Formats: sequence, C-alpha cells, structure tokens
Amino acid sequence: TDDKFLNEQCVGWEDLRPLLDEVDVTDYARKCGIPEEELRSAARTMAKAKSLATEEDLGIEMAPHSTLNSWLQRLLFLLTGNFGNEGGMNIPTRLAPICGHSAEGATEPVTGTPMLCGLVACAAIPDAIDTDHPDRFRGMIVDSSNPVHTLPDSKRFREAFAKLECLVVIDVAMTETARQAHYVLPASSQYEKPEATFFAGEMPSNYFHIRQPIFEPLGDTLPEAEIYSRLVEAMGGEPDGVEELAEAAKESREAFIETFTRLSSENPDLGAKLPTALYRSLGQSLGEMGPAAIMFGSAMQASMRFPDAIREAGIKGDGLELANNLFDALINAKSGMIFSTSDYSTSFDRIKTPDGKIHIHIEELVDELRGLASEEPASPTDAFPFVLSAGEHRGSTVNDVIRDPSWRKKDKDGALRINPLDAERLGVADGQRVRVITKRGEAEAPADITDTMMEGQVSLPHGFGMEYPDENGEHKIHGVSVNELTDIEDRDWLALTPHHKHVRARLEAIPG
Repeated sequence: TDDKFLNEQCVGWEDLRPLLDEVDVTDYARKCGIPEEELRSAARTMAKAKSLATEEDLGIEMAPHSTLNSWLQRLLFLLTGNFGNEGGMNIPTRLAPICGHSAEGATEPVTGTPMLCGLVACAAIPDAIDTDHPDRFRGMIVDSSNPVHTLPDSKRFREAFAKLECLVVIDVAMTETARQAHYVLPASSQYEKPEATFFAGEMPSNYFHIRQPIFEPLGDTLPEAEIYSRLVEAMGGEPDGVEELAEAAKESREAFIETFTRLSSENPDLGAKLPTALYRSLGQSLGEMGPAAIMFGSAMQASMRFPDAIREAGIKGDGLELANNLFDALINAKSGMIFSTSDYSTSFDRIKTPDGKIHIHIEELVDELRGLASEEPASPTDAFPFVLSAGEHRGSTVNDVIRDPSWRKKDKDGALRINPLDAERLGVADGQRVRVITKRGEAEAPADITDTMMEGQVSLPHGFGMEYPDENGEHKIHGVSVNELTDIEDRDWLALTPHHKHVRARLEAIPG
C-alpha cells in the first residue's frame, strides 16, 4: 500500500485495513478456483508497478456483490496510490455529465428503492408500474432502448408495460418494446443525423466527436431533436423568446449570443427548456447539423467548469466567446477533436467530497464484505448447478437495432458455450442441442464445447431472440432471448443491478 497517498489524500484507511486483514486468502482462492500463488503474484505485480489502471465491466457488475465489487475494484488503484498520475486512474473533463447526483437517502417514491446518480434502477420499473400506489408510473417515453427484451425478466416487463396507460417509443427499429407501445415515433438512423457519444474519458487530453450525417433520412423518420421539440410544443411548452432568438441566429452568431445573453437573464423559462430553444433557434441556421445545436449548451457548461483546460487545447476566448469557439470547433471537426487538456494532478480538484478527500471506507458495505467468508460457490449437486452468463458479448453479437440475423457470418444460432469436462459429464457433443433451464424459464441452443469456459460456467450471447421475417416472410424468433431466463428478483441489494452474468441454471442434453 502507498501509505503516503492514503494519509494525504484519503479518509477511512484506519477503519478499512482491519477488514482487509480478516480476509483468508487461501480460502478465498479455493472458492474462486484460482491457485493462491497466481492471486498473490498478481497482487504483487500490481503493488510494484510504476502505474496501475483498472477497468471493471459487466462480468462483475452484473453478478452477485455488484456494488461491493465496484468498491473493491477501486481499492486496487487507491490502496496502491494510482490516482491522479500518468498511467493511473483519473477524473477526466467531460462536455456533459453522464449521470447526475442523488441527495443523501433519496429514494424512488413508489417502490422506495434507492436513487443513485439521480436515476431510477431499471429493475425497479415493473414494480413502479404494476401497483396500486397513487403515484405509480402511468406513462413512459422509451427512447433508443428495448427494455422488454434487454432488461432482466422479459416476462415481468411485458406484464408491467401492458398496464401503462400510455407508452411512447422513439427508436430506429420496430423493437419488442415498440410492439407494445401505443405510439411509435420513428427516428432517423445514426447515419442520417449528427450524433455523438459522451463516454470519452481520456487524460491528459480528452476527445469529442460529433459525427456528421452522410445519408438523407428515410421516409417519415425524424431526428430526436425534432421529435422532442414537437412534443414540447404540442403540450404548450414552446420556450418564451425562441422566435426572437431564431431571428438573431439568422442574422449572425454575434447577434445570437447577444440576444441569448439578454433573454436568459430576463426569462428563466429559456434555460429550463434549453435543448428545444437551441434547436429551434441556432439549429435552424446549421442545415443538416441542426440537431447538434443542443451542444451549444454543453459548450457553455464546459467553458464555465474548466475554461483553462479548454484553452490549453487551443480554443481561445472567455465566457460565451470561449463557449462559441468551442461549439464551432466541435461542429466543424469531421473526425473529432481534442477539446480539453489538463494535468493529471487536476483529478484531485474534481473530487467533490466536502473535505476534498477520497473516502475509501464504505460502512454500508462492511457486513456484505465480511459475509464473503461464509459464502460457498455453487455445488454440482444443487438443483441449478451451473452459472449461466446470460448475455455474453461476442464477435457475432450487436445491439437490438440490427435485427436481420443474416448479417452474422458465424455463431448464427447463438451457441451455448460449455467446458469440455462439463459436456462430457452431460453426454453432450459439439453442436448438439442443449436445454437450458432456470427458475424463470427454459430455452434450447446448440453446444459450443470450449476450454475458454471454466467448469460449472456456461454462456449465451446477447442480441439474439429477436423477431424477424425468414426467407419466406414468416416472422420467427432467431436464437435465445436470454432475458426469458433471468429473474428480476436476482439483483444487487443496494443498486438493484441485475445478475445477468450469474444466472443459476440446469442443463439437459437433447437426444439427436
């Protein structure tokens, strides 16, 4: 451990260390099936490394002890002092926050489940709909998502969504969720409108790319900015002053900024409906890049939060001038651009705890951490002896937008991957169909026998089980929809993260 870092930058080491001293490494190695010396060797390598960065993903996030795993993963780089340094973990600048922040003790009012990062847990949604609570969810807008297919326990989501009084789906494909909707508002595809992803997190220089459209939109599809603006206006919510702002945008960017500054100070309604206001004013002067006008708001926020980092990247100006120059640079950078550059040490400035320290001891997770000592792995004698990873990402998988199964050149049926020893015990040959049974449902898939799977673990890919016409025009389900096998009750106790990657299952060989 880096005691200097822990003493100067962290709080709680004196409470955390005794908990870690209790861990019986030998016993834990036995439980996870990895030789103890390999674990200790990995730990020594990380401790001695000049720098250390970690990446957690769905394998440990969508499994038992999800929140605990996220805490322990962060301790790897914090206990070794690998934060705010080159090659270590850092907090990058972002043009817009990916998520928000919840007040202490905030809960979703219908189910009482915790709200984290300002969000309602997906696994809480069916219970927030299917209830007699006076504030139950009666209507939903589902945008670019397919919860009936991709969230845990499809049966439960179908039942709950059928009880919504109004379900609106905005998407580029006729998904399983769209088929249940009262209204489907078709959106232009990713190649027909400007788009961006907000996940870039590079240090010391961070990148952003507003992808430009290359095709005309098909049919009656619209970009989301147009769809939402029409919805706002249909509800009588057109921002005050937007017409004046649009006239100023036609005149010049300078006139737009001057008018925007004046109207924002006079009319709080403009800020409350900023995306629509920007799209209906500035967006009308940008041609096919019109929907990207909402990024002017992001450029304003960024220029206020980290102006020095933006100027270090070569963008000039102060205040709205800086925001405007950043916006223009983003719009015109067809291949993306560096929008900020900052020293690694600035990561410490972005810690928002009241004392500016990293709080490494989380009292709410202590009992769960200690409980690992008495927990045992699944036994072959259990009713469901296998652990199914329901939704493995493979080279043959993609999201629900691409629905035609003919694009797959391999693994066309979405095979069940299984360890050779497990296959031998079950009497399963490569390619033979296997029945997968969970407490929530069952499905069939061909076996792919591979030593990439540990004994006792099997996997099915995501992106299958969607309805699509075959060569005769008949609608058929292609492959296994893994969330017909998952149970919404199997989830993290705190964040309600579903256990997609740890579904208890039983396998049966199908003769022939």
